[in-house]
Amino acid sequence: WRFRFSKEERNVTISSAEKWAELRLRGKPMMNPRVRTLVLGMGNPCLCDDAIGILLARRLQSLLPCREDLDFQPDCSLGGWNLLDVLTGYDRQIVIDSLQTHPSFPGKWHFFTAAALPQTCNLDGIHDVNFATALQLGRALGMHLPEDEEIHIFAVEILDNRTFGESLSEPLQRCFPELATALHREIERLLDRKSGKE
Repeated sequence: WRFRFSKEERNVTISSAEKWAELRLRGKPMMNPRVRTLVLGMGNPCLCDDAIGILLARRLQSLLPCREDLDFQPDCSLGGWNLLDVLTGYDRQIVIDSLQTHPSFPGKWHFFTAAALPQTCNLDGIHDVNFATALQLGRALGMHLPEDEEIHIFAVEILDNRTFGESLSEPLQRCFPELATALHREIERLLDRKSGKE
């Protein structure tokens, strides 16, 4: 089928398409005044404790009520530049990742924002730019990304992220229910708080 438009209609259609393309290019959310939040689970499901971020994000997705302004991507193994494609268009992001310390206290969790970003296991790119650099350059390119204070990171200390396997180490298995409950409570608190931009 072919549709014929008048000159005026064509101008309106082209103008609307250009406006949509501009907004999409900049990654700005359309027709949604709410604070859009993404919960992101980071890790590798095949590397023992490195999967803790993914497993916690999956559990939280089942615990938190459905909301129009809340999205989940519980399985994310991207980093650097590729991570920006996932994060673009959100006003607030909640990242769950793993952290390896020496000495290690498996199951202990830490909270910080991107304003004071340490090197977690998956946000610190080894073969790519790190997370902080990617955010800085993404903003310079005009991408719609949250302010550093609106990127909330929960990092769980782990024991082993080198052994191939789909099971957590025994210490993490034991404390997993308690971890899920604690993060559920903290994330609910964050979701009830307005964005710092407002």
